[in-house]
Amino acid sequence: MAKEKGRKLIAQNKKARHDYHILDTYECGLVLMGTEVKSLRQGRASLADGFVDIHDHEAWLHNVHVPEYSQGTWTNHSARRKRKLLLHREEIDKLESKSQETGHTIVPLALYFKDGRAKVEIALAKGKKEYDKRQTLREKQDRREADRAMSAVRRRQRA
Repeated sequence: MAKEKGRKLIAQNKKARHDYHILDTYECGLVLMGTEVKSLRQGRASLADGFVDIHDHEAWLHNVHVPEYSQGTWTNHSARRKRKLLLHREEIDKLESKSQETGHTIVPLALYFKDGRAKVEIALAKGKKEYDKRQTLREKQDRREADRAMSAVRRRQRA
């Protein structure tokens, strides 16, 4: 069997980028059971309610939904169990100190396979206020309108 290369996205948390200012991102490994890996290879997971908690100098991923493997037996995993994250000690210490500041949290952004290994991208984030969310949407719409106008001008110039 050939070794996988590259990055294969399984799930991403688009809502996190809408609800939070992303301050710093980290790529980390996951401690998984065999049936979880098989379920992830089928492309089934949800990061919607996920968050990271640091307890006893270990990082844990909570509320990430990985459905049970359909061909699994009694050894199947529970869908919302907490999973240990694999990070360097310095990274865990930095995340722990930063996440204890008011308004900061650690959220998962993406779950993917990188060269055959399951990885999760987590971010140190600060919650956005409602007016920040509206401002972000307004900027996105303005950028989209400007791109449309520029492409229309280019089409006219070619014709």
